[in-house]
Amino acid sequence: MIDRNGYRANVGIILLNSKNQVFWGKRVKQDSWQFPQGGIKSGETPTQAMYRELAEETGLQPVHVEIIGRTREWLRYDVPACWTRREWRKNYKGQKQIWFLLRLLGRDSDVSLRNCPHPEFDAWRWNQYWVELGSVVEFKRQVYRQALTELSRLLDHEAGLGSAAGYREDARPAQIYQTGTAKTRK
Repeated sequence: MIDRNGYRANVGIILLNSKNQVFWGKRVKQDSWQFPQGGIKSGETPTQAMYRELAEETGLQPVHVEIIGRTREWLRYDVPACWTRREWRKNYKGQKQIWFLLRLLGRDSDVSLRNCPHPEFDAWRWNQYWVELGSVVEFKRQVYRQALTELSRLLDHEAGLGSAAGYREDARPAQIYQTGTAKTRK
């Protein structure tokens, strides 16, 4: 569903654990990490699309999460032509996204990356709120910063989030989970 300005409607999901760490998924067979996200289908609301994408990409159901908030407006990014399907190139410019901030109520063991026929991720991890945008594909980074910044206002700043100035591209997590198994980095 592409609007008249060339943007496809989409949702993005920032999932927090009890320590205010964010969920990152590693794209299948790539060295690129991202938040869960996906397109809004015809007839879906952004909230319905968010729950569908959450289940498809992480295996989590509505009972496993609570919605803390969402972005007020659509956030947009342009997709380079080399990343665009040939049949879309004439009228497709990029994505417009409503971002949701969720709190995990369930356990890490509730995450299942194999919840759909074509998984998006082959590993996942928890990471600090303001780090690791360097592993996100370059054209999405600004939207990630915008979403993280806007939604951080909904969290208790005394919980140790700090500010966007604390963002570091070189920070690395302690654990990566591959289809549910933790691997500790050395």
